[in-house]
Amino acid sequence: MALRPFKTRFAPSPTGLLHLGNIRTALFNYLLARQAGGTFLLRLEDTDAMRGHEKFARALEEDLRWLGLVWNEGPKAGGSHGPYAQSERGHIYKEYFSALESRGVAYPCFCSEHELAIARKTAIAAGHPPRYSGKCRALSRAEAEARFGRGEPATLRFRVEEGRIVEFDDKVRERQVFSTDDIGDFVIRRSDGTPAFFFCNAIDDAVMGVTLVVRGEDHLTNTPRQILLLQALGLPAPEYAHIALVVGADGAPLSKRTGSRSVQELREAGFLPAAIHNYLARLGHTYEDNSFMTLDKLVSSFSLARLHRAPARYDEAHLAHWQREALLHLSAGEVGEWMGDKVSALVPVDKREAFVVAVRANVTFPADAMHWAQIVFSDTLAISHPAREAITVAGEEFFDVARRAVEKHGADFKAVSEMLRHTLSVSGKSLFQPLRAALTGELDGPEMAKLLPLIGVERARERLSRFVMS
Repeated sequence: MALRPFKTRFAPSPTGLLHLGNIRTALFNYLLARQAGGTFLLRLEDTDAMRGHEKFARALEEDLRWLGLVWNEGPKAGGSHGPYAQSERGHIYKEYFSALESRGVAYPCFCSEHELAIARKTAIAAGHPPRYSGKCRALSRAEAEARFGRGEPATLRFRVEEGRIVEFDDKVRERQVFSTDDIGDFVIRRSDGTPAFFFCNAIDDAVMGVTLVVRGEDHLTNTPRQILLLQALGLPAPEYAHIALVVGADGAPLSKRTGSRSVQELREAGFLPAAIHNYLARLGHTYEDNSFMTLDKLVSSFSLARLHRAPARYDEAHLAHWQREALLHLSAGEVGEWMGDKVSALVPVDKREAFVVAVRANVTFPADAMHWAQIVFSDTLAISHPAREAITVAGEEFFDVARRAVEKHGADFKAVSEMLRHTLSVSGKSLFQPLRAALTGELDGPEMAKLLPLIGVERARERLSRFVMS
């Protein structure tokens, strides 16, 4: 059966840097929109002027572009439903507030926060849902005008009809049923005149033609409220898919405190976009093919039917695995560029390609490449404690023979090893560990047959001589 095109959206609040949880939501929406030539929309939910910040809006746009999650409609891309920042859409929300008031389904509420807090506590103590009591529902227009005249602040509440059932088919959680008796009248405009989050969120989804909303399960209880709003206004409701949240090792929702890093931090550490794609696309979603995929392949194989309901646990080791896989799918030239200018400055031009070939399977981040560049091309060599122990056990004679082997066979590691084997009757770890330790300062790493020609005969002789007394 042919896929139908979705119009999805990513609607972040620009109050901080994007983190992995945010990007996972963006990625899922992008993958679903791309499948059948649909539309991926970016909208900035910046109605809270005290928290919104222009620099974060620009940063999140840069992060999305770096990840290749380019939106078809939204800031800078244009479209017929702009503006795409909610701070610029106040006139639209005002129109819908007026429509609700004129139809008698929205009313001013003068209850103070103190009154509401006491009412919530009383309801909870009595074992009831902490819903609004409806105290201001019956105020006449004249009473409301009189209180406005006295300068009393008021929110605007949506009047929820009692005894109704709100139902919808969630694409992840199947049939969802809510009773309006558990919802109560809710605030759609704050006392300072700004719209509540789920009001403008629902209005914008409808008027911008969004057909599928993919968002975290923590928004599930907002959905019946939004459906009631849209029904009252005669606006179309999108389909919904509430995805499982990403949690940290402690089971709590992933946050900076529990290990989530911003996209900016991941980029600066040297993570590749393809690694992030492959990791996040599988975080709460199953692919039949668990091999590395391009973004286009991830798009074609993504399915709403394979989204999980259970929380998705963040695992740094899995992310590192996909980073190594992504590196293996780059050309040598691309890996060299990824390693960065500091590595390039240390590696001679004529040895750069050979260096990349030698170390690429042993590096995960540019810092790892820098580590091996310093080992291979610096005149100073730091020796780890385990490597020093292996050197001590091998003894002075071992390194005397190793030095003579290098003088005779040059950078031919196989020939050097064979001379040591035959002369000293050593093999296995007893042969290769002390030799690697003396030449690199480490017990593990890239193939010595590839490293030794890069280290060079003179530097190798000097390093081996350090462990020979005469």
